[in-house]
Amino acid sequence: MLIQSLSIAIVISLWVCLPRDVYADVYKFVGQDGMVFYSQNHKPYRSSIVRSASTTIDKLGYSHTSKFSEAYDDLIQRAASRHGLDPALLRAVIQAESSYDPFAVSYKGAIGLMQLMPNTAMRFGVWDPYDPEQNILGGARYLRELLGLFNSDVQLAVAAYNAGENNVIKYGMKIPPFQETQNYVNKVMSIYRP
Repeated sequence: MLIQSLSIAIVISLWVCLPRDVYADVYKFVGQDGMVFYSQNHKPYRSSIVRSASTTIDKLGYSHTSKFSEAYDDLIQRAASRHGLDPALLRAVIQAESSYDPFAVSYKGAIGLMQLMPNTAMRFGVWDPYDPEQNILGGARYLRELLGLFNSDVQLAVAAYNAGENNVIKYGMKIPPFQETQNYVNKVMSIYRP
């Protein structure tokens, strides 16, 4: 317990004392035995971010981390070009889904930058959903299919990306009445600048 308290005190002290330009993301991990660890390395297992080096809050109150956005810009441009998508839409979906974290895993099991469910990943030829190129290409292909299915209606395609195309169809080709999906569509549309 003393070691854990000292670890927390050291992390907080460093966080407060360091100049802004040397901050890095700090992650909190809780082991199976309940032991708490802090690290700057994010691994593909459950963790929570304690502080982000590059988080901003938009007008709707959503946090956006842009740390990795430039690192994936070439992949986003290629995927958008290949599938006839606006790169800004891909960026908005990635931002909303994972905040550019290639190791993100949702509580429902969605993986990677574009948060592909395992069945969706397989459907679009993504064998390693943690691989940014495969994930972006698979997500872009899925988004292109959804735009085709919903007559290029971006909001319906985005709603289907979140809730599944069958739910959009079931609710009369409208955004399903799920709060999570409605919030998600608002979030993506607030980021997307066509």
